[in-house]
Amino acid sequence: MRLTQATVRAERDRVRENDRVVPLVNDVRDALGDAFEADVGHVTREQYAREVDAVFADGDVAVNVAALAGLLRDLDVAGDYPGFVVDELLGRELAATLAGGRPFSLLAEATFHYADIHTHGSDGEAAGRDDLDAALAAGFQTRLPGWDWTETESPFAIEE
Repeated sequence: MRLTQATVRAERDRVRENDRVVPLVNDVRDALGDAFEADVGHVTREQYAREVDAVFADGDVAVNVAALAGLLRDLDVAGDYPGFVVDELLGRELAATLAGGRPFSLLAEATFHYADIHTHGSDGEAAGRDDLDAALAAGFQTRLPGWDWTETESPFAIEE
């Protein structure tokens, strides 16, 4: 894999145009909202596209996101199971990178596992493709607004 500004731009376009991510984000948010008895806002296609642009506007993040997404898109292991470890590792890292620093990166990694078990690629697709979709959904659902607790001030902030 060779990464250039052109390949990073092309990856941004592929990520932005991925029609499977927004429905998966909303499915994940619905399921997590039910599990945690929370009302979680849905994400629109426009919100997703704007956030993709924001991620790729930071060159240091963009090159890493492009590399991880490209690796997952093409990753295929005969029989799939032997590749389970590497696609999980890459998926978690992509979700965490998209979400940002702690604690959001950790939440995105955990959410990746949930999204991954509910995401299955189409026949003939590389095994890593569904992990790519799950990672994008987990990372973007974590960084986008909609969770009440992320939109209020923390009760643990200490002001002096």
